[in-house]
Amino acid sequence: MSSRAGYRTPMRAWGEAVWTGPRLDTFLRGVVRRVLAGAEPQPWWMPRCVLTVVSADVDAGVGAIWMVWRPKSSRMREHTMLLEWYEEQWRYVGGGSGSGDGPVHVDVLDVHDGGGALSLTRRLDLPGSLTAAPWIGCAKVRVGRDVGHVLIGARRIEAPEQRGLIAVWTSPPHINRGARPVIVAVGRDGAELSRLGPHDSLDTATWARWREEV
Repeated sequence: MSSRAGYRTPMRAWGEAVWTGPRLDTFLRGVVRRVLAGAEPQPWWMPRCVLTVVSADVDAGVGAIWMVWRPKSSRMREHTMLLEWYEEQWRYVGGGSGSGDGPVHVDVLDVHDGGGALSLTRRLDLPGSLTAAPWIGCAKVRVGRDVGHVLIGARRIEAPEQRGLIAVWTSPPHINRGARPVIVAVGRDGAELSRLGPHDSLDTATWARWREEV
């Protein structure tokens, strides 16, 4: 995203991925507050046909929000936003956007579109803090119908009805910024169905199916 100094008409701006300034900050903070309160992340006043908050996750002072602009339109765009609790308020850290995947069928576990940004603590002691600051990472996780919950490292996240969620985490400076926590899909009976390691490209269930086919 570009300058934080201003914004265009809000609804048009989401489609162009240029909505910035106070309205964006207020919207994102509102979503985070709803998640922390245990409520649905979708604001009551925002029609889902215009902007759908697919999923939001908050953990240890960082947050990630997955949104879709015009989900049923040819102008559909997906947006991922990262936030951090910094100087006594939630602040936008970074994000990305794309054309979106549309309907996706997942047998067990699919993890993609990972991203991240440096913690805002990088501002405290430049230039050294650029390499010493923690890394805020996130990924979109989609699961099959048999999955009851997902483990993101040691955290447990219940599988939502729409079968898609976003997960956020913080990595210490000495950890490879491209590495994820171990992600495990767990069945409704508590049995592990599949897992994806920090550097794996395919989960274990997909590998097992592939080996059977070949």
